[in-house]
Amino acid sequence: MFKYVGDISKIAQNIISFYCSNFNIAVDATLGNGYDTDFLCEKFNKVYSFDIQKTAIENYLIRKKDNVILINDSHEKLSTYIKTEVGCIMYNLGFLPGGNKNITTKTESTISSIKEGLYLLCPGGIMSIAIYTGHDEGIKEKDAILNLVSSLSKKDYGVLMHSFINRSSTSPLLVIVEKNGI
Repeated sequence: MFKYVGDISKIAQNIISFYCSNFNIAVDATLGNGYDTDFLCEKFNKVYSFDIQKTAIENYLIRKKDNVILINDSHEKLSTYIKTEVGCIMYNLGFLPGGNKNITTKTESTISSIKEGLYLLCPGGIMSIAIYTGHDEGIKEKDAILNLVSSLSKKDYGVLMHSFINRSSTSPLLVIVEKNGI
């Protein structure tokens, strides 16, 4: 078992725990099985969790905390539900583990969401994007996301990509975007 080079979600959570500067509001843009929401609700005062699949929302209700707002809608509608700056946004793209693998995040809505998220992110805020390329849509998402984040102003955003070098070519990637705190 590796301490650092293990689960991509744990790496993202560790970065957020250590480097995020505003723990008021967070967003889990892709609820899924809810592990990122569990993490966020322990660290932040309020968490908005999005998922298009009603099954994901219903499955999470049994352990929902008072500071979590579940939203059965697309993450591309962040600004419809959130009207204030947020300290953190987490994306864990792909499909619902254990669910229907034909229902995946989509490139167009993911890019739209990330753009909205960058606007909502407060100075010093962190956005984590776990990208899974083991399916066709994931490959498209990866290319579009990397194109978007590589074009961000280096004055306004720091962008770092973590990737596994000695694993499968479809191993997940983690992109961290930090909004300048100045």
